[in-house]
Amino acid sequence: MTALTLFMIILAYLGGSVSSAVLISRLYRLPDPRNHGSGNPGATNVLRTGNRSAAVWVLLLDILKGTLPVYLGWFLGISPLYLAFIAMAACLGHMFPLFFHFRGGKGVATALGALLPLGMDMAGLLLITWLLSLGLFGYSSLASLITALFAPLFAYFIKPEYTLAVALLSCLIVVRHHGNISRLYHHEEKPIIDRSRRNREE
Repeated sequence: MTALTLFMIILAYLGGSVSSAVLISRLYRLPDPRNHGSGNPGATNVLRTGNRSAAVWVLLLDILKGTLPVYLGWFLGISPLYLAFIAMAACLGHMFPLFFHFRGGKGVATALGALLPLGMDMAGLLLITWLLSLGLFGYSSLASLITALFAPLFAYFIKPEYTLAVALLSCLIVVRHHGNISRLYHHEEKPIIDRSRRNREE
């Protein structure tokens, strides 16, 4: 590993450690997402406050935290495997932010941003998978898990040389969702689309 690669990994972690959800919530004078709703400082939980504008800003900034260091690493000629380490560093920064007492989010939007340099076809497939899964099941966490599991398959057909890198990133996302997996298994996870209520209304 070269000094440049190590520098990019550290830079990605520090950039990921900037909690967009907390900062935007403070700017909009919303509740701290770490103490509100699901307790996850991410766009979905900020959306639970009812402020869509704030949630959109959080989503965009979280995506950029993944896109910028990976794209810069790719531009500098860093190999696909080390780009995976840079992407994982950005996600780990989001999950365990140095500047916010290591209380971070799940890293889904940041992981999506890290995959954007692979192309819009990859990003489109990931987005469609997430939206379809959310529409079918109503759980943001489950949609994220399904998308993470499909991501290496998409990479294999689009840019096979990045399959291992994407698989490593997907594993990180799945492991981070261990609590959600347990709650889903015990039917304790909170949906963002209440399908039972929708069915009653219909």
